[in-house]
Amino acid sequence: MRTTVIAEPDNPGWKSLCAVGGIAALVAILIAPAEMVISLLPEVQRVTTSTVTVADWFTLFQNHWYLGLRNLGLLNLAGAALLAPAILAVWFVLRRENEAYATLGTILFFVGIAVYIAGNRGFPMLALSHQYASATTDAERSLIAAAGQAMLAEGQSRSGVLVIEFACLMISAVMLRGTVFSKATACAGMLGNGLMMIVEIAFLPPRGVGMIVAAAGGLALMIWYLLIGRRLLQLRRL
Repeated sequence: MRTTVIAEPDNPGWKSLCAVGGIAALVAILIAPAEMVISLLPEVQRVTTSTVTVADWFTLFQNHWYLGLRNLGLLNLAGAALLAPAILAVWFVLRRENEAYATLGTILFFVGIAVYIAGNRGFPMLALSHQYASATTDAERSLIAAAGQAMLAEGQSRSGVLVIEFACLMISAVMLRGTVFSKATACAGMLGNGLMMIVEIAFLPPRGVGMIVAAAGGLALMIWYLLIGRRLLQLRRL
């Protein structure tokens, strides 16, 4: 039986936080299907497979700036941004049952977001593509291409994503030991984040078995977001 969560006198805005977090979690569900639909578009597949060199990336940004940003993780950034208020609301609820680990997981989550945003090279590459297009000499284009190559190399690191997934795994474990969220919610979060961590460590880029693991992890995460969003909206009315 779940413990009823009541408002605290010194936190009059907690219901608003639960509402914002719940809505954000539900909206985050749309990120994975949107990514899949975009990936299956013929034009996107053609453009993506033909983007090999730095000059190809600059051409992609000049002709299809949105696809350039998407291929460098724009939707992942949007998903992380949407999940942030949901995780904050979850921390507010869980801290009454296990403040230490709920707080640690939340801190790690925001550290992961900071690392991921700092390491993303989508918008810097977009800016470089404009400079490359306006360059008037081969020397200028060579310098800009070298800078672009360095950015792409730096952007290969996905350590921030791994930290986010580990943090969400820890938060799901706290849910499992608590009474506010259902066991199904906790298990979905542990399964989804655990599988996505395996993908990040062993199957990147995912192919074959990696695609199956990623699909299973993505489905579990969508269920996790749904259950979190629904429960936070329920708590808002208590």
